Parts: sequence; structure tokens; C-alpha cells
Amino acid sequence: MMMMQVETEGEATCTAVLTPPLSLEGGLAAELRPANLVQRVLSLFRNVRPGSDLSHFQLPATFNLPKSQLQLYGETVYCAGEDLLSRCARGKDGLDRLTSVVAWSISTTRPPIFGFAPYNPVLGETHHVSAGPFNVLLEQVSHRPPVSALHATDNNGNVELVWCQHPVPKFYGTSIEATVKGKRQVKLLKFNETYEVDCPNLLIRLLPAPSVEWSGNVRVVCKDTGLEAELSYCRSRSFLGIGGDPRCVKGRILDSGSGDVVCEINGHWDRTVSLKDVKTGKVSVLYDATRAVANLSTPVVENRKGVSPSESAVVWGEVNDAILKKDWEKARQAKRRVEDTARKLAKERNERGELWMPKHFALSQDKNGSWECWPLESSVPPAPIVVPS
Repeated sequence: MMMMQVETEGEATCTAVLTPPLSLEGGLAAELRPANLVQRVLSLFRNVRPGSDLSHFQLPATFNLPKSQLQLYGETVYCAGEDLLSRCARGKDGLDRLTSVVAWSISTTRPPIFGFAPYNPVLGETHHVSAGPFNVLLEQVSHRPPVSALHATDNNGNVELVWCQHPVPKFYGTSIEATVKGKRQVKLLKFNETYEVDCPNLLIRLLPAPSVEWSGNVRVVCKDTGLEAELSYCRSRSFLGIGGDPRCVKGRILDSGSGDVVCEINGHWDRTVSLKDVKTGKVSVLYDATRAVANLSTPVVENRKGVSPSESAVVWGEVNDAILKKDWEKARQAKRRVEDTARKLAKERNERGELWMPKHFALSQDKNGSWECWPLESSVPPAPIVVPS
């Protein structure tokens, strides 16, 4: 855990509390997990109707990870054991670059933890972190529905990320499935290539055996090269339908025009994923999870005066501190203060007839409910919070 007092102009001193990122080991959740977790989770949904949208379901602090959803999104970009994004920009040809983007997209699939969820970000909350050459900025651009925008650029001008995500969790009686809507764009500027990347769904099974896993289909498409990848996050086959490994990923890379399969993809997203060249039969390692997302460093505050009062680690700092100390009454009260303040500000805006506008993004919504975001600046500046090298 990292704590830092942050002095903001005209405001009282507040505390930024940064916690370790999720990695293959799970870390924080194992420390916070109570003995009767499964029974407590089931009791939460006793009075929830099947088919209900859980986007605004309020979890008690005892079920929260000490971090915001904005931070979890950001960690998939700036917390990594190897620089997969720079590798994308170094690809020698279109196929090499596509496979690198696929490897990066798999690296954003971090092990979910049953019974714990991050905080729902408040409107206008931001998260700004630098790691090596990459500067990453996120903003909560809508609260109802919850929409998060991300912009990341590197100091060399080679890679730019822009995405706008909108999770829609629904309760189905014995399970919860969160569909993540919105496209993630990886732009390789030197090659004038844009890759559109989907996100898998998060499936939480309550009965008969509690579990949480990533599922569904993901596409990585580059119209500029005419290549695309199709991935399926699935459970491996098991004897008589019992057991099976939920962390399998299978897929293929194909030519969009002809439909010809160029490569086959097979493996486990929390271990290794292999790539087989269909023409030559050569098999290589596409992705190694141990190198990518194990033993990750916790971000630290490098410039305390530069930390915004809207920064996630500040907004939720008191709640984080209480959860880490397992002071659940203090955590409950601190969380309520954050949420009550957000509701009060929204009410005051409505009474004045003011329309809230994001600070860092422009956004729009089409008639089908899909959201798009555009960063207002061409690049992201270095952040006051950094990931130690």
C-alpha cells in the first residue's frame, strides 16, 4: 500500500492511497477474503430479480476491492511486466503487428476475483499514471449509464490508445454476466494503422459452484492491413461435463478479404498462448502471462502537488485506507460520504439546469445506446503518479 498527503489549492489536505495491481497471484483479495464469503455473496442477491441490470447496484464496502474501476482499467495498460505495446509498434509487417496487438489484448485479461468488485467511479473522477514511455489518462464521462474513457500515448509518438467502455452487468438467478460494450482502439501512428479490439464478458457463477471467469468472443480487426483475429474465451472440455479449465483461449488469424486462415491460436490466458503458422506448421509462443502480469509494481506518487483532487486514489483514499485496515464501519461511512457528495453535486447541477461536460473527452451516444469518446488533447502529459521501473 502507498499513502501520500496531497495538498490541493483552496482545499483541505487529502490522502492518496494506492494499492497493488491485480496480478496472477490475486494479492489483496486473498488478504481481505472472509471465511464465509460464498454465503455472504449469495445473501446479497436474495431479493434481486432475474434479468435485473446491476449497473448501479451498491455493494457494501466489505465486498469492495480498495480501488476504483477506473484504476482497474488503467492497470491493464500501465502495469505490465514487459512492454507489449512498444512491441506492437516494432512489428516488421502487418501480421507481426497484428499478433503483437493480440498478445497485448490478452494481457489486459487479468484474473478476476470471486466476491470482490471495485468501486463504481463517480462522475468526473480521473486516473492519471505514467509507466516508462506511456502516459495514461482515464475519466468517468457518464454515471448513468457508467461510461469510462481512456487515452494513452507514448513519448515517442508511436502508439496511441483510445477507448470508451460501458459495462452492463445483469443478474440471471444463478449467475451474473457483465457485457463490456465499446471498442478499444490501438493506433500505431508510424504505420497509420488502427486496430479495434473487443473485450470478453465477465461471467460470475453463483450456483452450483461459485466461480468467476472471462467468456465470449473477441475480435481484433485492422482494416488498414486487411487482417483480423477471432478469439474465444471458453472453458475446456471435461469428462462428462464436469470440471474443465475456465481459462482457455482459442482462435485464429485470417485475411478479412479472402477468409483464409493464416494462423491458429491456442492456450490459456493465465499461462501461455501459442501461435501456429498454418502454412509452415511452425509453433511459437504468442503470449506468456508470467512475464506479462506477474509480480507487478504498485504505482507511487512522484509529484504530490500535481495530483488532482478528482484522482481515484484521492477520491477513494479514506475508503481504501479503512478497507486495508479492515475497519468496516469507517469504510462504510467514508464510502457513503463519497457517494452522497456525488449525488449532491448532481442535484445542484440539475437545479441550476447545468449540463455536466467531461474535462478531457468529447462524447456521443447513438440511437442504439453505443458510446464514443474522443480525447480533447492529442497527447497525454506525464503524470504525477508513476509506476516504478
